[in-house]
Formats: sequence, structure tokens, C-alpha cells
Amino acid sequence: MDASVTVGSHRVASGDEADRYWMGLAIELAKKGRGFVEPNPMVGCIAVANGHAIAQGFHQRYGGHHAEVEALAGLGPADLREATVYVTLEPCSHFGKTPPCAPFVLERRPKRVVVAMPDPFPAVSGRGIALLREAGIEVDVGVHRSEAEQLNAPYLKLLHFKRPWVTAKWAMSLDGAIATKSGDSKWISSDRSRERVHQTRAKMDAMITGIGTVLADNPMLTARPKQYNGPVRNPIRVVLDRNLRIPLECQLVASANEHPTIVVTLQRSSSRKIETLRSTGVDVLVLEEGETRSTLEFALDHLGTHRCTHAMLECGPALMGHAMDRNCVDEIECFVAPIVLGGNSIRPVGGSGIEKLCDAQHWVLSSSTPFGDDILLTYRLANS
Repeated sequence: MDASVTVGSHRVASGDEADRYWMGLAIELAKKGRGFVEPNPMVGCIAVANGHAIAQGFHQRYGGHHAEVEALAGLGPADLREATVYVTLEPCSHFGKTPPCAPFVLERRPKRVVVAMPDPFPAVSGRGIALLREAGIEVDVGVHRSEAEQLNAPYLKLLHFKRPWVTAKWAMSLDGAIATKSGDSKWISSDRSRERVHQTRAKMDAMITGIGTVLADNPMLTARPKQYNGPVRNPIRVVLDRNLRIPLECQLVASANEHPTIVVTLQRSSSRKIETLRSTGVDVLVLEEGETRSTLEFALDHLGTHRCTHAMLECGPALMGHAMDRNCVDEIECFVAPIVLGGNSIRPVGGSGIEKLCDAQHWVLSSSTPFGDDILLTYRLANS
């Protein structure tokens, strides 16, 4: 007997291979929610009967229907009697902004549910899976678990460490320089690469930079993509400025009433300037004397308290090096441009660095994407 099923023109064996195939599609569905569902996790769901997808959906926006509801709302027990439901995260079992999903799935009585990973959120934490199993529904857990955990790494970090996932971004030449020896850096990367940066910013909760970048470039740090499907997020802009040197006339301050802006400074900074900045709409956070955290660590803790899931770090080598030294970076997006600067050009990462190669952090390549002659290399910290 032929134990395989046909998916379009693709022949997929039943059992484990079919589970991996369908869960892989559910994970791809879940990715469509990136930038729209945070601080919730990205979740995809597919219902399969007789080797064919009969329904699918994903969590589309924060506060909206969860993936299971998006996929199964039009189906009943008769439709799902012989079906398997694939979902990338354990169905929730608690009331939040929406009703719980596990009872919703249970009402439709699928034959089987396959879950990529349990949800460690304390109000769920195995309860959704237990509810389905106690009702006699077969539940298998762990198909593409690693991929599901990577997909929702920012959600998991916020949950476990109360800090956002930090992506460090820079553009550099083939010989690893972000600017010439005179500081000229506009522009190393191509128009296409910079458009990609704005598309990424549109999905961020926060943009973080240092006062050096503000003084040198007078940036806006807003998302201004020219080609983008979906609503553009308005990330919180965070400036780390120990001595409160930020100019009152800079673009960040001038636009603070339109785009949320935080400046983190030390207690010794001018109280008059702090009040002036606050009067313009800037949220000034003051690090008290004796505080052991750096301004970056203080900012990340503050963002985590406000459930910011994903922050992008765009800054000069001093702050970038400090972030690396303090193990604050989870991911690197590095655009490599087809030019060579040579000489005493400026490198992307300063800081204290390391003395021995054996102490170097290990990064794992997760993707490489060409943008014309540029290439975007995305690395994640090993075991993150």
C-alpha cells in the first residue's frame, strides 16, 4: 500500500515527513505576523485532511484573532473528524485580549493536533496541551521545535529575561570598514540595502543609538520604507547620552511629539536641560548615582518593562563595542558593500574586546541575502 500523500505536484510520505512538511508551512505562515503581533508570539496554523490543507491562518496583529481562530473559524467537528491541525505554538488556555484557543480547538474535535513547541508563558505552560489530551485528542509536540523557537526568539527572551531581543545593524566595506578615516560614511551600502533597513525598522519596537551618532549624523531613526505591505510601526527612539549633550535643535528632539523619544542620561546632568527636553516631548530617564548598570542596560530593562520585544541598535563603534562587551546583542545584520576603504578607516565594533581567540563569542549564520551587489549577512549568537 502506498503510504504517501500528494501535496500539489509534491509527493510527501505520511507520518513524520508529512508532519515536518506541514509544520514547515505553518512556520512560514507565522512569519507573516512579524512586526505586527508583538509583544505576542508569531503563530501559524494549518488544518490538513486526506493529504490536503483545508484551512490555514496566522496571528495577524496584536489584539486580533489568534492563528487557530483565523484558520478554523469556518470549520466544525464534521470537517475536522479525520483532520490533523498543525500549530506552531501551544494553543493558549487563558483569557487575554482574546478568548483562549485550546477550548476553541477542542470544540471542533480534530482527530489530532501537532504542536511545534509548548508556550512557556506562565498562564499557558502546558495547560493547553493537557486540556486537549484530557479530552481524548491525540497531541504530538516537538515537530520543528528548534525552528519554532528561533522564530519566536524575541518573545522567549522577553519572557525569560525581561529584555527585548537586540539586533545590531551596520553596513561595511569588503575590508570591514563602516567609514573612511575622516568619518565619511554616506553611503557605503546601496539604495536597495537602505530600503531593506527601513523595512526592518518598520517592524521594530525600538531603535537605539548613542550620542556620538546623534552629533555626527543628526538622524531621525524613523521607518520610511518606499515599498512595504502593511502598517508601518513607529518605533521608540532611544538615545544613550550620559552627559546630556543632545542638541535641542536636532531632528530627534524636534520630532519628539510625533515619534516617541527617550534619552537616557546620568543624574549629574543639567536639571534645567532635562526639564527643557521633557517640555518638548522627550522622555528623559535618569540613571541614579551608584547604579551599576550602564545606560544601555538601563534602557533595555526599561524597554522590557514596557513589553518591547525587538530593538535595533544602530550606532558607532564605541557603543557597539560596549554592547558586545556586555553581551547585550542577540543578532547581527551586516550589510557588506563591494568597496574597499583601506588605511585607518573606521571599524564597526570598538569596546574593550578580548585578549584570546578562545574567548570570542561564536555566531551562527542564519541567512545571507543579496541586495544587488551588496549582501546582507544575518548572524545569531550561538545557543540564543
